[in-house]
Amino acid sequence: MSENSANGKKDITVVHLMRHGEVHNPDGVLYGRRSGYHLSELGRKMADRVAEHLEKRDVTHVVASPLERAQETATPVATSHGLDLAVDERLIEAANVFEGKTFGVGDGALRKPDNWKHLTNPFKPSWGEPYIEQVVRMMGALDAARDAARGHEAVCVSHQLPIWIVRSFVERRRLWHDPRKRQCTLASLTSFTYQGDKIVSVGYTEPAVDLVPAHLRAGAKPVKGKSKAFGA
Repeated sequence: MSENSANGKKDITVVHLMRHGEVHNPDGVLYGRRSGYHLSELGRKMADRVAEHLEKRDVTHVVASPLERAQETATPVATSHGLDLAVDERLIEAANVFEGKTFGVGDGALRKPDNWKHLTNPFKPSWGEPYIEQVVRMMGALDAARDAARGHEAVCVSHQLPIWIVRSFVERRRLWHDPRKRQCTLASLTSFTYQGDKIVSVGYTEPAVDLVPAHLRAGAKPVKGKSKAFGA
């Protein structure tokens, strides 16, 4: 191998943004940034599956959102590589005014007129943390993980909306979107490849898709009483 080829390989870093596994949420609330929501038994199986998928990868840094579901998803990955689990507040779920409320199809918060005032601007959005603010913090978290794992791979466990928004930004899509069309299934990996400090490609894989309930998979049609919003 030439010196230039060797240097080029050392300059490649991959940062995987992983969405957490399924959460135990029998009441079907939009839990958002609330504490006390842990992985279900199925969610723990999802986390283990992704850890197995990444076991032979050159992962040297694992970091997660401070929320329990993200920490619990990241732990098997960190353990399998003998790494300490770091925490980055920038990986946290997006803020949302509907946090703590049910948010299903045909029931829940959207049926109450008092909540309609929060739906006036889908472009910002008016019901939660501005998309552009999510981009800024998530890009900061990505770059920090890149620097921590320079020349290797990092895993950052976060949440559906921030992952989809930063991917949309990198791929130069508009930030406002139909939530039903997000490609970010539970325990999925959205992988950013850097050459030096520049992102040169984005990939997407679903190592645990066979464990994901059908109504929570990307592109699934809404089912009354079963909202995709729960597992954000």
